[in-house]
Amino acid sequence: MEQFLSEAKAGSRVLNTLSGSDKNRILQEMAQALRKSTTQLIEANAKDMEDGKKNNLTSALMDRLFLDEGRIDAMAVAIEEIAALKEPVGRVLDGWVTEDGLKIEKVSIPIGVIGIIYESRPNVTSDTAALCFKSSNVCVLKGGKEAENSNRAIAKVLQGVLKTNDLPQALISLIPDSSREGVNKLIKMDKYVDLIIPRGGAGLIKHVSENATVSVVKHDKGQCHTYIDKDAKIEDAIAIAINAKVQRPGVCNAMETLLVDSAIAKDTLPKLKSAFDEAHTELKGCKETQAIIAVDNASDEDYDTEYLANILNIKVVDGVNGAIEHIVKFGSGHSEAIITQDISTAEEFLNAIDAAAIYVNASTRFTDGGAFGFGAEVGISTNKLHARGPMGIEGLTTYKFKIYGSGQTR
Repeated sequence: MEQFLSEAKAGSRVLNTLSGSDKNRILQEMAQALRKSTTQLIEANAKDMEDGKKNNLTSALMDRLFLDEGRIDAMAVAIEEIAALKEPVGRVLDGWVTEDGLKIEKVSIPIGVIGIIYESRPNVTSDTAALCFKSSNVCVLKGGKEAENSNRAIAKVLQGVLKTNDLPQALISLIPDSSREGVNKLIKMDKYVDLIIPRGGAGLIKHVSENATVSVVKHDKGQCHTYIDKDAKIEDAIAIAINAKVQRPGVCNAMETLLVDSAIAKDTLPKLKSAFDEAHTELKGCKETQAIIAVDNASDEDYDTEYLANILNIKVVDGVNGAIEHIVKFGSGHSEAIITQDISTAEEFLNAIDAAAIYVNASTRFTDGGAFGFGAEVGISTNKLHARGPMGIEGLTTYKFKIYGSGQTR
């Protein structure tokens, strides 16, 4: 592991010599290489899908894992979009002259070597590799074991482009030891690794946060809520709620709990149930909800669960303050939404909720690097320091000060 990471660290110096135009050209080549390798990638993914069936993975996890021609093309498009973004490195963020006549510039620079630990979505391999390459960072990747064949195949394609351009394959690589012990070594290698980004279940986040000696930006669970206020347009509210839960249940920005104002619950809940029944959503609810519609009971444990499946909690709350209280108790700081036509209520919600992304009259499913115009994302940061929300190339840079003098002493 140490030799592997030493090569990665050395690679960061090589990467820093590339111009923005060189990086963009190579990224374009990576996108084309993925398209040309579609057959091989689908074959590799088929092995993972077969293993997933044998291991009884949920339908949501199988959906995350699956690759077809369309999804591979989407991976290539994401890389092309990243290539088209403004150069993030070498920008003068600020500048001034001190009383002593020193000219100071605050300049953006790459973080260095970034270790990324992620779940079973093969597209994360290409997305994070491209984002790191664009921002002149070396990436060391540890994907989920369920996608092992797919991740290896994708990394091999990207490394092939690096080799063609006489660049070290260590710039984009999968860790050689993907076991728990290997991960434990990685997160303590602060001599070589500058940042760890874990994205996955609560157990992984907790373990990395408690044991890493490398700096960590957490990408924790998405305990997302949508609150339907008494002043909401009900047709819009139902459409947004359906989208937030059903469009892709197995992702972190999908809604897990729907909050409904008690003032409209009697009329609104039957309409919501009818819509969710059509979408085959399993519903759970509080006592007030159960008094209006037939659903299973929702416990505090349910309200704290990220289902990543077509299961939804419903809770009747006492207005916007009740919604805020519930989110403060159970929210994970990811994405929250309010559906209302009352501007003052919307502003109260926006100001009171502490989350990376807060929506008014829109689905939480928009919390995404691509949807935000970042091209792609390394993940959704639930940290408050350094980066928060969809983490694109800006979040993969830091800065240094360049000071120009003319003989000054102090």
